[in-house]
Amino acid sequence: MTLNLPLNLQLFANQSIYSMVTSQEVAAYWTEKQQVLPPFLGDELFPADKQLGTEIKWVKGGTGAPKMLKPSAFGARAIPRGRKEFDKVLTKLGFFKESKYIDEDLRQQLNLVLASGNTIMIDTIMNKIFDDVTDLTHAAAVTREIARMQLMMTGKLKISGNGQEYEVDYDFNKGHMGNAKVSWSDADNADPFYDIQTGIEKIQLDTGETPTRAVTNLATLNKIVANRKLNKTISVFGGGDIILGRQKVIDYFRNELAIDIVLYDKMYENEAGVATKYIPDDKFALLPGTALGTTAFATTPEESDLMTNGKSNVSIVDTGVAITTMTEEDPVTVETKVSMLSMPTFENMEKVFILDAVAKP
Repeated sequence: MTLNLPLNLQLFANQSIYSMVTSQEVAAYWTEKQQVLPPFLGDELFPADKQLGTEIKWVKGGTGAPKMLKPSAFGARAIPRGRKEFDKVLTKLGFFKESKYIDEDLRQQLNLVLASGNTIMIDTIMNKIFDDVTDLTHAAAVTREIARMQLMMTGKLKISGNGQEYEVDYDFNKGHMGNAKVSWSDADNADPFYDIQTGIEKIQLDTGETPTRAVTNLATLNKIVANRKLNKTISVFGGGDIILGRQKVIDYFRNELAIDIVLYDKMYENEAGVATKYIPDDKFALLPGTALGTTAFATTPEESDLMTNGKSNVSIVDTGVAITTMTEEDPVTVETKVSMLSMPTFENMEKVFILDAVAKP
């Protein structure tokens, strides 16, 4: 992918590598690059929120249903209503950071290209450098998505690497987790419609609200589409031998249960280099029509202490991700560091039902 570089990167004459690769240029390049990248589902379900401090707190365990105003006699003093207190401090925000270098060898290669005056080659090399650097900001976004999707599908999250591990149990309501009565892989005997309807009714009974969305992946949806009982119900032919298309099944659930099924098949590369689905197979989450929580950010040490020290160059993207460029004179290098303090909150977890498409043994 080739993007338009920031304007001042088109004017290379007599510029040093220090002035060409700054946090502002990296941030501008990343902002443009995001416009052509597929969006993350978690950005919608867990919108970004910048907070003070590094602890996640929220009112936990409530249904979210409104409470009536107490009656009063004329002339009587109002009865004070206590504010909702935070039930517990769940965890501290996770700290993540990595860096990349533009070393002396790469700088010499760039010098040769600049001396040629070939603007096409210059743009190509600079795009390559900026793509390489913005891999880190993309990695920060991937890390946030891993945490959010794990949380939505399991009620927990576990992120490890570099000898560190963040493992957090959000104390999800076990009554809002369920297994299929018969595994959905058994097309002849399973009843996914019943399993999903049961989850919806459980949320209705406990909270008074009705899930309006569901998230799963294509492999799981295909098991629903292949289900014989569902096919007999939907098919106008009634014989059950015709496998219906996915859209017809999605439309049926929208009409009968008032839920919109969202397919999410994006993948990431895990620590072992293996392509991994954000939404595992055989998982089906029923969600409210509102945000599930937030993607909480706090101020990083780089934002707090390096923005005014005169030696480093810091820019903030994606609400709370710090891009820091630092220069070294011996060896002559530019280091670009990306860091963030972040973790999802889950205020509306009582309105979520997590369904496993595999029956209990």
